Amino acid sequence: MPAFFGADEIWGGRNASDEAEKVILVGVWALSEREYLSEEDFLHSLDELEDLSKACGMDPIFRMTQQLPSVDKALYVRSGKAAEIADLVEGYSASQVIFNDTLSPSQIRNLQKVLKVPVTDRTRLILDIFERRARTRESRLQVELAKLQYLKPRLIGMWETQNRQGGASGSQSSKGEGEKQLEIDRRTIDHRLAELRRELTEVSRERATQRKKRKSSRLPLVALVGYTNAGKSTIMNKMLEAWGAEPGNEERKVFEADMLFATLDTTVRRIEMERGREFLLSDTVGFIHRLPTTLVEAFKSTLEEVTQADLLLQVVDASDTHADEHIEVTKETLRELGAGHIPMITVFNKADLCDPPREYPKRGLREVSVDGERNENIYISAKDKESIRLLTTAILEKLEQGDIEKDFLIPYTKGAVQSYLMQNTRVENLEYLDTGVAMHVKCNKIVAEKAERMLQ
Repeated sequence: MPAFFGADEIWGGRNASDEAEKVILVGVWALSEREYLSEEDFLHSLDELEDLSKACGMDPIFRMTQQLPSVDKALYVRSGKAAEIADLVEGYSASQVIFNDTLSPSQIRNLQKVLKVPVTDRTRLILDIFERRARTRESRLQVELAKLQYLKPRLIGMWETQNRQGGASGSQSSKGEGEKQLEIDRRTIDHRLAELRRELTEVSRERATQRKKRKSSRLPLVALVGYTNAGKSTIMNKMLEAWGAEPGNEERKVFEADMLFATLDTTVRRIEMERGREFLLSDTVGFIHRLPTTLVEAFKSTLEEVTQADLLLQVVDASDTHADEHIEVTKETLRELGAGHIPMITVFNKADLCDPPREYPKRGLREVSVDGERNENIYISAKDKESIRLLTTAILEKLEQGDIEKDFLIPYTKGAVQSYLMQNTRVENLEYLDTGVAMHVKCNKIVAEKAERMLQ
């Protein structure tokens, strides 16, 4: 195997598709930035870039790495390495080069002059994936907003080849065709950005109304969060199969696939169990290391769903050797969203794929202490029915920790109150007296307060 730094790493044994676009991946370990603690972490980042490129329908055939004190301000890599990449592009007919960091407008411009092919960075690649996967009106608006915010400062590279055309020095007419087109494009983007923000504000109000309606249902909200492709959508679908969907009713299920960012749209489904025990389950967009800030900002109204949850399920791929890093990325993103205080269960999914396989807990949750924080963990395989049953039981146990016990004496003329309590509480005791129905129930405070108001 070739030496790590300064050498090309060729992926052998892969059949390049005739249709897939051949690309070369490039990464720099900048020691001054201290982003990667080890060579292994750096290589994992490039593995992730490979997966991202595949998710965009590309065929990554080479990757090049370089260790530097800091990235080159002009070319990201040193000029000699840029010349090597140019030779590879020509020799292997690569149509694009993808870099593992966000490039500045000048770096993109300078690299395209040297490489003679389009240059893409990690941020643009993720934006392209989101653009391909967006399905609803809201997600399409959010992706377009993020993409235009990314493209605006990079427009100059698109028109640099236009020749300047004469005119008096300092006059408007001295601007060349490219400069004039650049101004037009910038004005067009500014106008479209304003339109998108107005539309998203309207959509955000609609989403807030939906949340208000859900809150009025008094059902607790449980949100699935975590690194992309950890199995969140699979868990939701398996829960729907077990508790929330009739056989053959596929409409309520969400899209699931073994790929990065398979799901972008937030979906909320009701999970109905026996004895009126139920909750709302929300599936959200996955996180990733260095998720573009423009995307986080654009998807804020969607991600606000997480901040309204009563309980978070952080889904982790237990078989991934970088699971600890993924947990930290998720926690950091949740803190940025203002959701770091919400109770959470860490769900280690794909435990059956571990070597050796992780043992599933036989009773409820395992509570452990990590860095002074108390965490509740559960190991499951989403494809195992027993795992789903254990997870659902753990969710209910966690939700019920905040419940209160309450006694009600309901006159026979207030039958609607008894019906409401039967549907929305755990009835511990029920007795028919001369003066009415005596009920001892366990429920959340919101349900208890509503029942008291109904009795007035």
